[in-house]
Amino acid sequence: MNTKHKADCKMAFGRKDSSCPRCQELIAGASPREGWQKSYFAAKHNREAIELEAIRSHDFKACEAKNIVCTHFDY
Repeated sequence: MNTKHKADCKMAFGRKDSSCPRCQELIAGASPREGWQKSYFAAKHNREAIELEAIRSHDFKACEAKNIVCTHFDY
């Protein structure tokens, strides 16, 4: 179910508002909804894995052979 908290819900610090429909569901035992953190950290881990693979596959010797200072991944 996708019940929302009422506009003037008084829920704070885990204390639920008995007049709010969503709080009533939570009091009755409904599980809390997942927040944004799970997908955010999964995407962050994926970005870090892609960057690590790019660093590992980069040919630093090619920059050295051209006699230039390699600045790849310096940020």
